[in-house]
Amino acid sequence: MKYRETAVILEQREISENIYSLWLHADDIVREARPGQFVSVYCQDESRLLPRPISICELDKESGRLRLVYRAAGAGTQEFSGYGPGDTLELVGPLGNGFPLDKGYEKPLLVGGGIGVPPMVELAKWLPGEKTVVSGYRNSDLFLKEELSRNAVLYVSTEDGSAGTKGNVLDAIRENHLETDAIFACGPSPMLRALKAYAAEQGIDCYLSLEERMACGIGACLACVCTSKDIDAHTNVKNKRICKDGPVFAAEEIEL
Repeated sequence: MKYRETAVILEQREISENIYSLWLHADDIVREARPGQFVSVYCQDESRLLPRPISICELDKESGRLRLVYRAAGAGTQEFSGYGPGDTLELVGPLGNGFPLDKGYEKPLLVGGGIGVPPMVELAKWLPGEKTVVSGYRNSDLFLKEELSRNAVLYVSTEDGSAGTKGNVLDAIRENHLETDAIFACGPSPMLRALKAYAAEQGIDCYLSLEERMACGIGACLACVCTSKDIDAHTNVKNKRICKDGPVFAAEEIEL
C-alpha cells in the first residue's frame, strides 16, 4: 500500500560533496516500506510538477523516521537541499518492489556504486546470513561507510585509488577473493551490466536495482522502461516499467 504524506524534516546535512542526508518523520510510509523501495518527493516550487524519486536509505520503524540520501544534481534536488528542521515535504510511497529477503542465502554480497550506495544500508540490516558490502566511490570521501560497517563486512573501491581497491567494485570483489551465493546491487548501468555478467559466469543469483529518470512513479506513464526478456502484459512488448515492476529485478529478467 502506498500513501501520500506530509513529512516533517527532522535533520538535514551535507555528508559529501553535493550528497545530502535527510531524516524525515513519515509514519505511514515507514510502516509499510522495505529495503529497495523508493519514495516520490514533490517540490514546493509549483513550476516543477513532477516528483523526484529517491531511494530509501534507512528506516526506523519504532519512531516512524525515514532517511533519504540523495545527490543535489538538478533544480528539484537543489530545492530539497535548502530545507531544514521543521520544514515539510510531500511524499508518496513506498513505491516499487524491493529486494527479496527470504531466499535463504548464506553469504549475500551487497554492491553499491555512487548514489546506489544508500539503499545498501537498510538492506544490510534486513538480510540474514554472513553479509559483505562492496561500495564504489570516486575518491576517499566514503559517505555512509560507518553505517554500512555496522551490519556487514565492508570493502571499498575508488576510481583514483585513494582508498581500498583502485578501480571499480568488480575489481574489489576479485582482488579480495570475495565469495557469495547471491549479489544484490544498485548503481549505474555499466556497473550493473558487469555484475550481471559476473554472476552468470559464477552461476549465482543476482538482483539489480535500476536507476532511471521517472515521471509518475506508479507505472502509468511508461516514461521509465527497460528491455525485458518476456512480453509485459501491460504493454504487450518486451519491456518492464522500472517504477512499477522494479526497481529491483532478477538479473535474468532484463537486458542491460
